[in-house]
Amino acid sequence: MGKYRDDVEQLLKLIGGKENIQAVSHCMTRMRFVLVDPKKADEKAIESIPSVKGTFTQAGQYQVIIGNDVAVFYNEFTAYAGIEGVSKDAVKAAAKTGQNPVQRVMGALGEIFAPLIPALICGGLILGFRNVIGEINFFAGGTQSLADISQFWAGLYDFLWLIGEAVFHMLPVGIVWSITKKMGTTQILGIILGLTLVSPQLLNGFSVASTPAADIPVWDFGFAQVQMIGYQGQVISAMLAGFVLVFLEKFFKKHCPEVVSMIVVPFCSLVPAVVIAHTVVGPIGWRIGDALANVVYNGLFSSFGWLFAGVFGLLYAPLVMTGLHHMTNAIDSQLVNTYDGTILWPMIALSNIAQGSSVLAMSVLQKKNERAQQVNVPACISCYLGVTEPALFGVNLKYGFPLVCGMIGSCIAAMVSVGFGVQAFSIGVGGLPGILSIKTPYYLPFLAAMAIAVVVPFVLTLIVGSRKLTAAERGKTDSAAAGTDSSAAEQIEENGSQSVQAENASAGNETELTGEIKSVLSGRVIPIEEVDDHVFSQRIMGDGVAIEPEDTVVKAPADATVTVVMKESGHACGLTLANGLELLIHVGIDTVDMNGDGFQLFVDEGQKVRTGDPLIQFDPEKIKAAGHPLTTMLIVTGEGSAKNVAMHSGVEAKAAETTVITYE
Repeated sequence: MGKYRDDVEQLLKLIGGKENIQAVSHCMTRMRFVLVDPKKADEKAIESIPSVKGTFTQAGQYQVIIGNDVAVFYNEFTAYAGIEGVSKDAVKAAAKTGQNPVQRVMGALGEIFAPLIPALICGGLILGFRNVIGEINFFAGGTQSLADISQFWAGLYDFLWLIGEAVFHMLPVGIVWSITKKMGTTQILGIILGLTLVSPQLLNGFSVASTPAADIPVWDFGFAQVQMIGYQGQVISAMLAGFVLVFLEKFFKKHCPEVVSMIVVPFCSLVPAVVIAHTVVGPIGWRIGDALANVVYNGLFSSFGWLFAGVFGLLYAPLVMTGLHHMTNAIDSQLVNTYDGTILWPMIALSNIAQGSSVLAMSVLQKKNERAQQVNVPACISCYLGVTEPALFGVNLKYGFPLVCGMIGSCIAAMVSVGFGVQAFSIGVGGLPGILSIKTPYYLPFLAAMAIAVVVPFVLTLIVGSRKLTAAERGKTDSAAAGTDSSAAEQIEENGSQSVQAENASAGNETELTGEIKSVLSGRVIPIEEVDDHVFSQRIMGDGVAIEPEDTVVKAPADATVTVVMKESGHACGLTLANGLELLIHVGIDTVDMNGDGFQLFVDEGQKVRTGDPLIQFDPEKIKAAGHPLTTMLIVTGEGSAKNVAMHSGVEAKAAETTVITYE
């Protein structure tokens, strides 16, 4: 009988049986299912299985978190269920077959814009800062700005435009590059095509509207003339041009003999793509982009703008859960480049704040539920900082009513924001820091909208939750009498704990740390809650730290035995110390998708290692090229006989030298 036989039997039954499994695979910590009917999976019952640490759905995959023993669990599960596991790529492909065309399009848009978001956020913040130092007249009776009275600030004001121009004027370069990266074609050709769209030889796209048609320069081919118009800041034109290039390159790769493909394919792909971009899809995309921006802008500024805003604010969170929200990135970018600002993005920031406020109320309601708090607290923090998925999937959708309360608060806040015409310079940090990207004349109305997004969902969730949550969900006992006894016991325990702490304090350092775990890499050590993966950031696998690496060889953090390795992907391994303390080392986020490309394992299961021994080597450039963060996690998945395990972050670490975890 297998180690997990009972749990395997329960999972197969609760997930809907063998006939409900379209595909299954696993990574270092999770079982990854593609289900025929996801509704058949009993999520609450599955999470109650002893070996299951949590569940969530992402990109069409139903993921069940097991931990270091996932490989053993997976083998037992597939053997018991009588099904064959498949590769992770096959699981991803199967997940996409369950998506409708709209979901696939939005998913593709999300993958295209995801690498561009950091630059857009940075650009928005820079424009906001430039506005503060150069456009607001704080001095001389309201007639001069900081840049007017100081040469330093005037110089900085001019200098920062270098970055702002690169982000927004050169945006087509990033878009076309991202499309070629996503579609698996030659990225440098995408960059070159993007550069031809923003060449300084062309009339700047931002100057076209103010230039008489007779003054627009042209290429004269004798039989035809083509206007020399640049596409600075244009989103739709750049996307259409990128897809033309991808189509041409794939076509010629398929039909060109291999012996001459190095010469023929780039030439026959790039040259026609540039011609088509400037003569056909560029002008078409320009008109589509302008029309889309005009519809949104005029709709929001019409007499029914408040209704448009209310519907958007109400439905944005559900859009995030379906992936349809990715389209707003293109609309926002188009609004910025057409109207020098976006009225849409502030509503997105307010929606994120509203959902975070619902989680904050859940944290108050469940303050005695320790397991719930492990999810609530980091989810609330990440949501207030603009990352909503942990809050939406981990808390609000799970209970239902917090999601609705957040939607109501977002609806009201959005109507207030649009009612006052609040605009942002660009996409920004989608939470409380979002005010940094708001145009300064709209600070006060946006603060009022933020207050609504905080207060309304918080109060509604408290009211509804106090009635809907069971005593067990709130971490309380079922009867008032038991509650009184429990409170008394807690007080005694607290007093006793304080007495023990006082005794320890007076006794000096009688209890000393007996164990240290070193950093696995050189680099900045950050708290685990800052990791952009909610399985790690919410400590579902266990507590730990993360490292932003400066080197490429992962070293053993202590004397240990290698208990788990991911041979196929090479991106992670598990160690067990002599005292039973278990560690998980995971290089990068979602790097399992790379299928081992860029990773080299130096160890195998059962091997003994000493502190500083090499475990894994990775290629950071390949990881970045695949679109994954380099952040490496060191997680305590089991404490064994260790006690008082403590994490130490916020330091610059040296691999195998700097202590990042201590225990007694």
